Amino acid sequence: MKFTAEQLQENWDKLINIVETTFEGERKENLLQMYEYFKERAMFAPASGVVYYHNAIPGGYVDHILNITECCTKIYEMWKEMGAHTDEYTLENVIFCALHHDLGKLGDMTEDYYVPNESEWHRINQGKMYEYNDKLHYMTVTDRAVWLLNEFGIKMNQIEYLALRLTDGMYEEANKGYLMGFGEGKNLKTNLPLILHQGDMMATRLEKERYMFSKDSSINYSEILNPELKEERQKEEKKSVDNIKKAISEEKTPDILSEKSKDLFDELFGDK
Repeated sequence: MKFTAEQLQENWDKLINIVETTFEGERKENLLQMYEYFKERAMFAPASGVVYYHNAIPGGYVDHILNITECCTKIYEMWKEMGAHTDEYTLENVIFCALHHDLGKLGDMTEDYYVPNESEWHRINQGKMYEYNDKLHYMTVTDRAVWLLNEFGIKMNQIEYLALRLTDGMYEEANKGYLMGFGEGKNLKTNLPLILHQGDMMATRLEKERYMFSKDSSINYSEILNPELKEERQKEEKKSVDNIKKAISEEKTPDILSEKSKDLFDELFGDK
């Protein structure tokens, strides 16, 4: 999957609209200042470096942010409907954490977090489209997100910090102390981190499935899940091959073949 220039701009406009309609006052002004600073880099940033993770494409970052924000908003409403305690945070808090949980993937003030992988072999055979930029000081994505927000004077409250800090759940080793606390005093006293993690997992999975079932995927997952599709394709290919053999044996031109047969003929016997 690839985003067109129009889609990149449309996604960016959606992101800015969320900021403008969700926040107020100094916080809104500082957020808009930060997004303006990172605009050109953020619009083209990927959400990961490997195609089979999620959104390892130009524009993948903003798309992921929009997806997790939508997912978290709906999950938040569902948790409230089911009777979860949500008195200590609001929808604004949910959106703030969703928007900025991966902010560190933009890099620092001058360097991108991801840079294009120059190895064609790794791009083709392992799907590693981007590499980490070794010019950056090492930080986790979350630590860099907090640092960047601080650079633009964007404050967060304690609940927001915990949710942003724990969005990656148990995938981040440092989060275990928060999520596996023994004793009541060490247990989470808010469920917002759980909503953020659930939303991130959902958005990431949806983006991965979009790749899995696209023509860009190196594996045909549709055929894995539905073997009948594979059988139909194999029958069609066998029929095409039989037509090609017949045409060759009768010294007939491939013009008599079907369009699919022509494509297969070119693939098998063409000059490529």
